[in-house]
Amino acid sequence: MAFNMRPFDNSFFDVNPSDFFKDFGRQIFDQFPGSSNIKTDVKELEDAYVVEAELPGMKKENINLQFEDNILTIEGKQTFENNKEDENGRIIHQERSYSDVKRQYQFDNVDENGIKAAYENGMLNVTLPKKEKEESSSSNIQID
Repeated sequence: MAFNMRPFDNSFFDVNPSDFFKDFGRQIFDQFPGSSNIKTDVKELEDAYVVEAELPGMKKENINLQFEDNILTIEGKQTFENNKEDENGRIIHQERSYSDVKRQYQFDNVDENGIKAAYENGMLNVTLPKKEKEESSSSNIQID
């Protein structure tokens, strides 16, 4: 009896196992409160840095902005409740949603007293002016 020995075709199994789990952790952890990210654009101009951050649906009073030790911190907290009651005032459906977001950015050479921020239509715009360049003095140092 003769067997037809063909080479094994492993193209079906030619998958990197790590590809299967590549986004698995992100999908799980994105569901946890506080894991939301703030989508931002950071621009460097000649005289300032500009940060544009998306905070859709967030109230201005729930946004905290701080600049300390050359680090800009944007933090927002949001709570949403949806209650549905029947005609007798009994709650028949209730949902709650909590969202905490926080993001930090490091900047050098910022004039802390000139930082300005505005929030409109879900967009936070922060302007961080650069410090005036100080004239550095140089001198020859004599070697003894």
